[in-house]
Amino acid sequence: MTLQNTPSQEKPDIETLRQQLTTGKTQQQYSAIAQLGQAGDSGLACLMDYWREQPQITPSPLLGKIHQALYAAQTPATENFLRNYLPSGLVPLKSDCQVDYQPLAQHLIAQEFLEGDRLSLQKLCEAAGEAAQNRKWLYFSEVDKIPVTDFHTVNTLWLTYSEGKFGYSVQRDLWLAQGKDFSKLWDKIGWRKENNWTRYPNEFIWDLSAPKGHLPLSNQLRGVRTFEAILRHPAWTS
Repeated sequence: MTLQNTPSQEKPDIETLRQQLTTGKTQQQYSAIAQLGQAGDSGLACLMDYWREQPQITPSPLLGKIHQALYAAQTPATENFLRNYLPSGLVPLKSDCQVDYQPLAQHLIAQEFLEGDRLSLQKLCEAAGEAAQNRKWLYFSEVDKIPVTDFHTVNTLWLTYSEGKFGYSVQRDLWLAQGKDFSKLWDKIGWRKENNWTRYPNEFIWDLSAPKGHLPLSNQLRGVRTFEAILRHPAWTS
């Protein structure tokens, strides 16, 4: 006896995925992008068509997801598209102190979140000044030396390439929602579980299955003051 595929077992066709991308809810759109990215040339062509149809291109988690899918495909068509439509990337890599954020962008586009996290700290140290750069970690008193522009660049990169799950602004929103109670925040973002601190790096989650706000990290071995200074930075209210 031969079993026939039921409709639930069939893969959605390209037109169905196109409609899901165009009119679906956010998580449905992300799912459609992932499936189109794996559907060969026709799926990739659909993603490129969707991009061309946008009246304005500004950084967003949805366009970041499409960028990631096209970047990962590495076909002649997608590489040509990225050269023509994203020669400088999706997120403007602005810096008021000449920090090069391109390496960070490349790791986050590739969803290499562990290396992206390490580079985030490195780049913020560069933005904070020579002392922090040489030391390779931030004093809480140095956080306000980081320009608003630079914080926005790092944060936008995380938001854009994590489906909006990661970033300092996400952590700040969760912190405010917990009444600025860090004890509750640690559990909420997965930095602590059952009163045990999450151990770096192996116990942290370096992919999108992590809790919202899980990344980027801040060095809690030096206390909460640096992280609190980041969450209070003028970047999030300007």
